[in-house]
Amino acid sequence: MKTKKKNAKIVRFLYATVPGRVLLKLAMQLRADTLIVFFLRSKASRPFYRWYARRNGIPLSREQRRLYRSFRDFFVRERTDSEVDDTPGHLISPCDGWLSAYPIEETSSFAIKNSHYRVADLLEDPELAQNYIGGTCLVFRLAASDYHHYCYIDNGYQGSNNMIPGKLHSVQPIACEKYPVFTLNRRCWCLMSTEHFGPVVQTEIGALIVGGIANERENTFFSRGAEKGRFELAGSTIVLLFEKGRIQLLPELEEQMKNGQEARVKQGMWIANRG
Repeated sequence: MKTKKKNAKIVRFLYATVPGRVLLKLAMQLRADTLIVFFLRSKASRPFYRWYARRNGIPLSREQRRLYRSFRDFFVRERTDSEVDDTPGHLISPCDGWLSAYPIEETSSFAIKNSHYRVADLLEDPELAQNYIGGTCLVFRLAASDYHHYCYIDNGYQGSNNMIPGKLHSVQPIACEKYPVFTLNRRCWCLMSTEHFGPVVQTEIGALIVGGIANERENTFFSRGAEKGRFELAGSTIVLLFEKGRIQLLPELEEQMKNGQEARVKQGMWIANRG
């Protein structure tokens, strides 16, 4: 909780104060993200990842401290535990994170953190967006302490990866009050034909300053629980779009998400049933 409050203070400074907005605008104009990426991939970033791990309560063994040669090596670390619900018709979470669920309204828009986003803007494909009116949007916000790998939610076939460069802004609530973050951020979406949930659109969204998204597979068959990709260097978000009637969230998760709250989920965890 303390870490979440500290992160919120940083984002509030960047988005809710004049000096912060000036600094943020200057960083984007100067392409500070390129310099940051270079630093975080270098050996010089080793002290930073150790500080980051302490701050976010991530335990590191002595062997791990020797193994990770940069912040990037640490951030993309493989998970040490992996349990995947393999029951047919059970929808699993693609990642660790905090889950929110929203109906996709007739206006082809949905709300995230007090802002409204059109699916057509998220995907930059109005024709595809029409298929999801009346359906369900699931948003997974990955926390700093989470593993930043993500898996496939079912068996099926994945189409091409569609990368949209965008502009990078934080995905935290205070930032969402100032900018339509989910349409400005760098993002990558693909259409997946799944065995139990029909055609699903998955969109990975990059975060503040550095928004690395690594999806190395496309136009291929996939299996439930297999790795789909990873985020690199910064916190991120995943959005899943389902057609009307395709899924039914577990009642206990729906209860947790009342009044705009988020539900904690783990990769491979059962979160919904086939509709």
